[in-house]
Amino acid sequence: MSSTKRYCKTLQLEDDPKLIEEYINLHKPENAWPEISAGMKEVGILEMEIYLKGTSLFMIMELDEKVDHDSAMNKLNTLPRQKEWEMFVSRFQKTSSTNSANEKWVLMDRIYKLE
Repeated sequence: MSSTKRYCKTLQLEDDPKLIEEYINLHKPENAWPEISAGMKEVGILEMEIYLKGTSLFMIMELDEKVDHDSAMNKLNTLPRQKEWEMFVSRFQKTSSTNSANEKWVLMDRIYKLE
């Protein structure tokens, strides 16, 4: 049985309550673009959750430990509709419309683990 590796990432949204509400609605299961979810699974993302506090997003992403994170993110950027999705959601985010998901979402460093 293979184990997983967890990656935690952060991203800032524009400070606009209407945009934030629209961003939240866009991520509901019935509104999510199916090609984007399928693409994440295709590159080896096993689990993903996104949390929101104010304008700060926090993502927890798990990959099989044998999957290289950078390779998976590079492959994700080449999949159908991914660039279109990134351009579309960039209006909600403090980022450029030409940035890939890997360029937008900044990896966080773990500083503590309960042993």
